[in-house]
Formats: sequence, structure tokens, C-alpha cells
Amino acid sequence: METCPKVKNILLLDSEGKRVAVKYYSDDWPTLSAKLAFEKAVFTKTQKANAGTEAEIVMFDGQIVVYKFIQDLHFFVTGGEEDNELILASVLQGFSDAVDQLLRNIVDKRTALENLDLILLCIDEIVDGGIVLETEGSVIAEKVSSAHGMEGATSLAEQTLVQAFTTAREHFAKSLLM
Repeated sequence: METCPKVKNILLLDSEGKRVAVKYYSDDWPTLSAKLAFEKAVFTKTQKANAGTEAEIVMFDGQIVVYKFIQDLHFFVTGGEEDNELILASVLQGFSDAVDQLLRNIVDKRTALENLDLILLCIDEIVDGGIVLETEGSVIAEKVSSAHGMEGATSLAEQTLVQAFTTAREHFAKSLLM
């Protein structure tokens, strides 16, 4: 029995079930058409649910699927039937929290597509080869922001503060010129 928590895939789909960002770690879906069929089936199975900010769990086609919806994005984490639902739920929570922080609380399809590089880095920080590395959203977001070199600041908190000061300085300068 393996001791490392594993996931089979992480999916981020839009409100129509189309891919935004996906990563597979299992050979259960060997072809692109098999992956797309799985994504469509999972989306169809869960779209009628009233999933909101809390994670929901469903058993689907021999897989445990943990999911939640934020605006027009659908977050999914899948594991095998022998995997721990709580670990899968913590992966999902960490992923959605990190995306929320990286996108500055504007979690929608357009913003996600504009920052797709951050989301893909986020997925890579959470899981490597199916093995769960990190589940804490703030730690994931911090690693992604430092790896991505966001605006030269060392942390998300500092970036937000720097942005606030820059905006205030610009408004103050404009008011002096008028």
C-alpha cells in the first residue's frame, strides 16, 4: 500500500464544461478523446448540483470526484475509489484558494484565461506526477508568485501593498496637477 496521497487529475472547466486548465496524472484516460469524454461526463453529472463555495463529493465511474463552483468556473479533483476523500478535498480547497489569491479575488473565466500561466504553475505546485506536494492555498500562491516573478515583489501581501501605494501616489499626483 502506498503512503503518498495521490490524485488522478485536476480539472478547471468553464460553465459550459469546456477546458480552461487540466492536468492528468493517470493512464486511465489514454487518449485526448477519452479525456474529453470524461470531462464532459463529470461536468454533466455535477452541473445540476448546488455546489457552491463548499466542496462536494461524488463517486463517478469508479472515481472519487471532489468539486466546487466559483462563479463561472468549475474546479474538480479526481482520485481512485481507494483514495482518501478528505485529502482530495484539501487539494481542491488549496487549488481554489491559491487561484483566488493569485487572481486577486476575481475568479472568473476571463481572468483565469488571462492568467493561465499562473493557474498552470499553481497546479504544478500542488501535484507532481500525481503525488500531492502542497495543499495550503497561501503557500501555493506564494510559491507561484515568487516563481513567476510577479512585479519584482517578494510576496503577494507586499505586492498588494505596493499596488495600493502606487495607485494612491498616482491619484495624489493627478490631483496636484489639476
